Amino acid sequence: MNRNRKLFFVDTSVLLYDKEAIHSFKGNDIYLSMQVLDELDKFKEASGILGESARYVNRFLDGLRKLGTLLSDGVYCEEHDTFYRVVSLNRETIRMVDEEILFDAEVPDNRILLSAIQVKNEPDNQGRDIRLITKDINLRVKCDALGVVAEDYYKDHINVDKFDAESVVWVGQTTVEHDGIDIGNVYAFGETDTPEELRDELAPNQLVIVKSGNASAICRTSSDSHKLINIREDDVQKSGIKPYDKEQMYALELLMDKNIPLLTMTGAPGSGKTFMSLLVGIDQVVNGVYDRIVFTRSMQTVGKEIGFLPGDIDDKMAPWLGPIADNFRHAFKDMAYFETMRNKGQIDVAPLSFIRGRTFPKSFIIVDEAQNATIHELKTIITRVGEGSKLVLMGDIDQIDTPYIDRYSNGLSIVIDRFRNSPLSGHIHLNRGRRSELANEANKLL
Repeated sequence: MNRNRKLFFVDTSVLLYDKEAIHSFKGNDIYLSMQVLDELDKFKEASGILGESARYVNRFLDGLRKLGTLLSDGVYCEEHDTFYRVVSLNRETIRMVDEEILFDAEVPDNRILLSAIQVKNEPDNQGRDIRLITKDINLRVKCDALGVVAEDYYKDHINVDKFDAESVVWVGQTTVEHDGIDIGNVYAFGETDTPEELRDELAPNQLVIVKSGNASAICRTSSDSHKLINIREDDVQKSGIKPYDKEQMYALELLMDKNIPLLTMTGAPGSGKTFMSLLVGIDQVVNGVYDRIVFTRSMQTVGKEIGFLPGDIDDKMAPWLGPIADNFRHAFKDMAYFETMRNKGQIDVAPLSFIRGRTFPKSFIIVDEAQNATIHELKTIITRVGEGSKLVLMGDIDQIDTPYIDRYSNGLSIVIDRFRNSPLSGHIHLNRGRRSELANEANKLL
């Protein structure tokens, strides 16, 4: 045993969130409580990512058994440079803690915590850097109360230092003042060269407010950042939508650009994310750019899960289709057009839970409430995108309903971060809600 290696006690929540977490502590030691194995066993037959993760970790641990030593003693895996050990909680630890504090050892999280305390008290581990890694906030608080160092699983957190502390994620726009930019060319020819010294500072497909002297223009960078392309309101209104501000102009510009296959949008409720995406998608389908609109969203609920609802898949999806139905009513005053497009196969509702294994060629794909999805769920969606398709991920990172993720670790924030410099993507944060003055006031005051 190398006492200089860190010892990470990994919780079930981490392994279910990311199956690769079992390999993510290279050069250190991973300890698992027997309680974790019991909890993984409960998920092994589950559908979707949870079941896949549970089975993957179980198979990996079973493979370690073939290396010739018992998991209770610890097994070194050279491939991952990691020492793995499974810890069985003993009665002495329960008795010792129970004498000092009132602590229910039958609670699963408490058993994991007690196992960590047991390992911490072993003579060979005195003075070692021991941490319990969990996505469960309450378990981290319990650890603090009992003197066990605990932290979140940070592999999928964005680097907050890069962003404005208030917005956390990149807002997708900037203002540039430069005397060398020819605003006349921007309006006369629709574009101009980006000054060479600015090219590395600007991301591909970024909204840029260009100022030179007393003149200004609303532009976006080209996919290689070498050009500043004018965004004209007349052009974006071809979508049938009149933008309220420059952010909506930019969103419409990118929604209509078939050469940019990924667009991410964040913003307050009522800022127009779903409405603009839906209407542009309909226009593009009608004009033959795409064959269909595919609509999906995270099935995060308050109360019953989707499986408890009666009826077929359409009936089960009905509660989550509220936003798209509301926008159809707002745009067309009734639902006849919506039903017609669905009957023709031009609108496809694809529950996120059942999207694995599908491919969506020549499709306009809308993922609503993407802030409630993990990065692993969004990766599943992005890798389903076929040739000639466009993917729109949208959400409000201040409204996260999924346990274990936050505005730093939700899938939408991570996609925005990692695709920031990709020529295949664009991003915009919509600053203002357009639903009503009352809704805007509620967002500020409540």
